[in-house]
Amino acid sequence: MDELSRKSVEQFKAADKNSIIAVLDNIRSMHNVGSVFRTADAFLLEGICLCGYTPQPPHRDIHKTALGATDTIDWMHFAETTIAVKELKERGYKVYAVEQAAQSISLENFTAPASEKLAVVFGNEVAGVNNEVIALCDGCIEIPQLGMKHSLNISVAAGIVLYKLSEPRLAFFK
Repeated sequence: MDELSRKSVEQFKAADKNSIIAVLDNIRSMHNVGSVFRTADAFLLEGICLCGYTPQPPHRDIHKTALGATDTIDWMHFAETTIAVKELKERGYKVYAVEQAAQSISLENFTAPASEKLAVVFGNEVAGVNNEVIALCDGCIEIPQLGMKHSLNISVAAGIVLYKLSEPRLAFFK
């Protein structure tokens, strides 16, 4: 582990975190949930909100893709995503849905101060982010897509967005 500068579970828990929280809005697939845990660990995210019927650890199918990240990443469950968004906003987070919507900001044009607390909502594999949730958000971020298909798997979208949002903060952690 030392040669790759990997943190132990204890070191991860004690480390300063990237002030970003991933919010999962009614995700169906346990593999997608596990993948987001793994991505959250990679970027030292503050945590994950699992909302609605999004599967929760412990479960072997989540662990299969999380590869231990459920031990490092703090997570909370909310019966409804709207409740999670309201609580995050009360705690000072700017909340953005990752969704193709009118007035969405293309990811390459999205900027936020490195000191700003962010939460990003990733939606259901078929229906996307719920409209009630979008209405509560500070805006929408859209991943530009050039091909025929205009959707990405949630785990892929989370990797792209969470890297982009973490990028200006990386220097702080080195």
